[in-house]
Amino acid sequence: MVLSQAVEDYLKAIYTLQTEETGASTTKIAKSLEVSSASATNMVKRLDQMGLVDYQSYKGARLTESGQKIALEIIRHHRLLELYLLEVMGYSWDEVHDEAEKLEHHISEQFEDKIAQLLDDPTHDPHGDPIPTKDGLMPEIEGQPLVDGQPDQQYMVSRVKDQDPELLRYLEKIGLLPGIKVTIKEKAPFEGPITLLVENDEQVVGNDVAKNIFVAEL
Repeated sequence: MVLSQAVEDYLKAIYTLQTEETGASTTKIAKSLEVSSASATNMVKRLDQMGLVDYQSYKGARLTESGQKIALEIIRHHRLLELYLLEVMGYSWDEVHDEAEKLEHHISEQFEDKIAQLLDDPTHDPHGDPIPTKDGLMPEIEGQPLVDGQPDQQYMVSRVKDQDPELLRYLEKIGLLPGIKVTIKEKAPFEGPITLLVENDEQVVGNDVAKNIFVAEL
């Protein structure tokens, strides 16, 4: 089945919403893809007819087995490309997401295999997100949002959301990168800022920033 780029984008967005959010409503899909709610509803109905999603009015969409297989293939392309662009092409980690978005629909399976081989079959992209396997299996996503962490607990940054280049540049500047150890010193009440020890440096981050950083307990 030859699918359009738009169809693949929708499947990828629905996968992300149903795994990281409370579900893939047409409103959330529209917001994720920056389209109108009417456009999202029409496309989701079309995907339902194609057997790629199960859609129910007022309940949203959920990928079928076929839809999930395609979504994971595109996500694998994207995350392999991000790592290739960073490690081989010399892109910075705040640039690779947008470039991979442009390329992910256009590489062949042979090219995908070559990238994976060149990078020694990596398991995670530059932002800490797991790379689906060639067989279409997604490794377990590790960690909890930093905003949910507890004071005096030491964590390791497992991944960060990669859609905002400005955020990534800021996180790189203060050293909040995947693999870095952090300790929460203080959480201000009423969704106030969080004071951290990043390795040995004290940093203060806002609640909105902390929601985009995921950490695992040590």
